[in-house]
Parts: sequence; C-alpha cells; structure tokens
Amino acid sequence: MFTGEYRPSVDEKGRLSIPTKLRKGQESDTGDPALQWVFSYGYDHCIMGMPLETWNQFIQEKIAQLPKSVKENRQRIRFFLSGAYECELDKQGRFVLPQNLREYASLSKDIVIIGVGEYIEIWDAQKYAVEVVPDQQTINDFSADFWS
Repeated sequence: MFTGEYRPSVDEKGRLSIPTKLRKGQESDTGDPALQWVFSYGYDHCIMGMPLETWNQFIQEKIAQLPKSVKENRQRIRFFLSGAYECELDKQGRFVLPQNLREYASLSKDIVIIGVGEYIEIWDAQKYAVEVVPDQQTINDFSADFWS
C-alpha cells in the first residue's frame, strides 16, 4: 500500500524519481523492487502511477469488466488507457515523464508525490497546495466524522 507525501523535482530532461520508500514497498514476484511502472491521467488533473502488475490487475478487474455499450464506460476506458505510459525505472528509480502527462497535470519543476493506497499521484506543488491540502475546517470535519 502506498502512503506518504514526497517532494522530488523534475529535472531539465523531464526525469522524475520515484522515492525509495514507494519503490521498496512494491516488490515484484522475485522480491526485487518493481521496475516496470505505468503512469496515466489521474483524477483532478494529477498523474496516477502504479507498478505494471498492479496496473494489469486494475485493467482486468475494473476496466475490462465495464460494459462497452454504456457511453460513460467508454469514456472511462478512454480516459485511463489513452494516457497510459509504460516505462522501466532506472536503478535510481528515475523515468522520463511524457510531455502529454506533464501538460495534463500542469507540472512545473516542483512536484508532490503522494501515496493513496493502490497507486501514487503526482501533482504540481502549487496545485497540490490549493486542491488537495485541506484547510483547518475540513480537517475538523474529517475528525468529527471519524471520531464521533
């Protein structure tokens, strides 16, 4: 399971490094950190990423099961699959983030990577601060819902 917040940056070549804690938590069948990843369009204009094994499971269990006769399902399928980019991380956990994904998420040099369970999200740091980080009232409301 992916958790945490990390603040790497995109280098001048468009490379990004997946933090070690996120890579180490996702070993392949051989026990080595997963090096094959898939990145695609995510919710709220972020980038979603997960190891290839998890992606294939997501496709088989969720996407492939959607009836194609329903227009909304075809839109869901297009959304996730049209932006999908499979890559292999180098030994430092780096990969080149494609231009279409960087543009979709309006990424600048400063980014935030967060773990959200089965996948990670990659955000532009300024956008993350506005759209994701809750204000104190929202935090109080969350707490009230969980602890009442």
